[in-house]
Amino acid sequence: MESAEKVTVAYFFTIARKSIPFAFLSMAIDRMRSRKFTGISFSKLLGTGSGQTFTPSDAVLTRWGMVVVIDKNRLQAFDQSSIISNWRKRSTSEFRAVLSPLSSHGLWAKKNPFDFITPASSADVQIAAITRARIKWNKNFIFWKSVPPVVIDLHSNPGLIAAIGIGEAPIGLQGTFSLWKSASALRDFAYKGQAHQVAIAQTKSIGWYSEELFARFEVLELRGEITTHPHK
Repeated sequence: MESAEKVTVAYFFTIARKSIPFAFLSMAIDRMRSRKFTGISFSKLLGTGSGQTFTPSDAVLTRWGMVVVIDKNRLQAFDQSSIISNWRKRSTSEFRAVLSPLSSHGLWAKKNPFDFITPASSADVQIAAITRARIKWNKNFIFWKSVPPVVIDLHSNPGLIAAIGIGEAPIGLQGTFSLWKSASALRDFAYKGQAHQVAIAQTKSIGWYSEELFARFEVLELRGEITTHPHK
């Protein structure tokens, strides 16, 4: 029996400040509920940041998200589940991206959840990228000092549609979710950007990550818009 076709889905909800207590509670409850949902093989509940500094001050408490790997034939059921509808009822805006992995290197919580790689589309379609790192505690401050040049490079890139910070905790577990106009735009940033090249070299020499992952996806479907600067 063949396994069901899987997709990766990223949700981001912008909420009113009065709903922040709901968000903190749901982060704990939905972590367990989503993992038990039939068809989901990987689930992470995420806080978000502006993606400017990747320090705790970057946190945006009015935007929260989740990334799940789910059987494609269960996506509609999950989208209509109480997990999503509870967020939807309290949100002022909702963004959903349905994604198909093109490449994924590294580990997230000791596994590579996006290892069901699919053939690349012939067209130079929109691309999403997820980076995630577990930063060694004694390397946090040196990491924060090294980030700004890369952030400036990222946000000034003409091929970037949107980028936000994501994290499972305010400190130590950090990453990005970004949308790009094309695969070539992402490649240019990753391999030609001077600040990014310096960061790659520092990663090797300093060794600030105990775990890291970089995944690239073809965008299959987008719903709503990602709010890059919601009110904190």
